[in-house]
Amino acid sequence: MQERKTNGIGYLAGDWPLDPARATLVFIHGAGGTGAFWQAQIEGLGARANTIAVDLPGHGRSDGGGKNSVEDYTRATVDFIQAVDAPKPILCGFSLGGAIAQQILLDFPNLTRAGILVNSGAKMKVSPALFESIENDYNGFVEFICKLATAQKTVPELVRSFRHDFLSLQPGIVSGDFRACDRFDVTDRLSSVPVPVLVITAEEDKLTPSKLGEALVKTIRKATRKHIMGAGHIAPLEKPDEVNAAILKFLDQNGL
Repeated sequence: MQERKTNGIGYLAGDWPLDPARATLVFIHGAGGTGAFWQAQIEGLGARANTIAVDLPGHGRSDGGGKNSVEDYTRATVDFIQAVDAPKPILCGFSLGGAIAQQILLDFPNLTRAGILVNSGAKMKVSPALFESIENDYNGFVEFICKLATAQKTVPELVRSFRHDFLSLQPGIVSGDFRACDRFDVTDRLSSVPVPVLVITAEEDKLTPSKLGEALVKTIRKATRKHIMGAGHIAPLEKPDEVNAAILKFLDQNGL
């Protein structure tokens, strides 16, 4: 795995240069995260496809400030995909990253071959109390989110990197991320997504309950769903083998 940077955007890559004959899984992290969230997927899926995990603007190794709308993050992500000339890109977004993936599928339908949406929704309203917590007690907010994001039996070790990402960011950037989630709503447009989409939901996800994923499957014409048992919101960290297996099956079934 390599750490790289292109046009001010940091990212992790399984191998470099990218193989033009293979599809490229482009992983997009969630609110308060970095591309490191996807380490198990970058490494575990690298034998099947090119793998890249981007740091959104203002996060991780990326320059600039954060954004407060999905549209702005979408533009930055599209620019990145084009800058690295990613072959046959397939978007894989988690939570906020899933919103960004949906926006790209809708606004740039010819850019990608498929989409993977992990614990996300077409609309993700955020409680006003969460913004107050970020502003008034950021450390307390981080501990609250870490507890809320995991399944009951998730071992604390698996939450360490998730917590580290939040603590590495300025509260204003994290607030902007959640503001982007709160403003996002593509409910009325999803039926026009033209490509195959895998929707991954988790049994104990309290931040984006599985009913949001069920709604995605009902609306997107070529959608299929994988439900991960014993996992919470951060299923790619909690159950990486099961998430990776679901992605591999999706790739194989769709000839990607």
